[in-house]
Amino acid sequence: MTNSLTHPKQGDKENSPWFNEFLIKLLEDRDRIGLTDMIRQIDALMITVEPGCSIAYIKELSLMTPYHYLVTLESETHWTHILRIDMRSPDILVREVRDPNVSGIFRSLNEVYPIGAHKPNSRYMGEIFRVTNLHEVVELQRAREIRFFNQDQIRKLELPGNLALVKPSPYTHNVVGYWERPESELRIYALGNSIIHNEVNKAYVEAKNIQAKVGLDQLILPVDHLATRVYSQNREAAILEYLTLSSYYYWGSYNIEDQNSSTNVTKSIHYPHESYSPAKVFTAANHPYFVNHIVGLPSPTENFVRNYGPRLHHIALSVADGETKGMENIDYVVETIRAQGKDFLLDVIGSKEEGLKQIFSSASEHSSLIVEYVQRYGDFQGFFTKDNVASLTMAAGVEENLKMLQAEATDQ
Repeated sequence: MTNSLTHPKQGDKENSPWFNEFLIKLLEDRDRIGLTDMIRQIDALMITVEPGCSIAYIKELSLMTPYHYLVTLESETHWTHILRIDMRSPDILVREVRDPNVSGIFRSLNEVYPIGAHKPNSRYMGEIFRVTNLHEVVELQRAREIRFFNQDQIRKLELPGNLALVKPSPYTHNVVGYWERPESELRIYALGNSIIHNEVNKAYVEAKNIQAKVGLDQLILPVDHLATRVYSQNREAAILEYLTLSSYYYWGSYNIEDQNSSTNVTKSIHYPHESYSPAKVFTAANHPYFVNHIVGLPSPTENFVRNYGPRLHHIALSVADGETKGMENIDYVVETIRAQGKDFLLDVIGSKEEGLKQIFSSASEHSSLIVEYVQRYGDFQGFFTKDNVASLTMAAGVEENLKMLQAEATDQ
């Protein structure tokens, strides 16, 4: 039986006695009933974009990531485009709502937030986990009071019929899906008609030709981690809920005091290398917004959640260690992508001496997601340094404040 409590905790963030107690109880229970062994890696990431945006977004992803366009699944109200690196790393499902008047639960999660409402269909939905016994996993989770969409609801949402889908989290607004797949078999999504979408394929080929020409295809590696932002009061519940739904363990938390936030990391118990199953990171403010005027600190994380809602903030990709044309690979990647017209929120931060360098892109106009690049040196095992994450958080906050001002001006 797998033991999810063997990993030493990292970081300096203090958790509550309640968190420490139930972290042990939940993971021991998960291990004991077999869920840890049955729930394996993340097989896919699901993203929805506005009508008419999927072609441009896939072109953007094809330049900035190692993903390749595979096929499009055509259903009544959605295009679902499948992007893949290989069978070791998660797929990305880019869903485009074909009819702008279509409403539903995922759209409603955007519409009550000032900036989120301006792009009501643009959001990261969640992850699909491979499991070894779907029926047993679902029954065990239901016994733990986890709620699922029924098959009729999944059909109406036009999501793959071979999924079991947990209802959106009250803490992250993301979903978790399960499906049964032997690891040696291909990923096949039971949804709609499979076609090669000519315009998507044309955009993909153009971007990949540029990527190969400048050598980015050899430097940008698979997804390293996924970072979700939640309200301050929901930090501990969001972490424990994800550990309940997955086979991840609690890696640790770091306090980023001058940005009034903390960064909290969970990792796969089965796959130590993140390219097989990305780490899941939760960022939350240390204090709720209404005490900011008393503590006198910035609150970019809480402001993001108030403007967009709890949601995924960025997808981080690894960059191969080494140099290209006399530059560190991450510097070369960023300068080359900048030359193609993509903006970044700041210059590359960190150093070889600190163990890693990293940077945030500006948020995609198509998905509202930021891409982070991370280059590690030697045997550095972490996801950030405290100075780096403070700078990244501050830079993202500046962009998000500007978008809030623009949204307010539009609404007047």
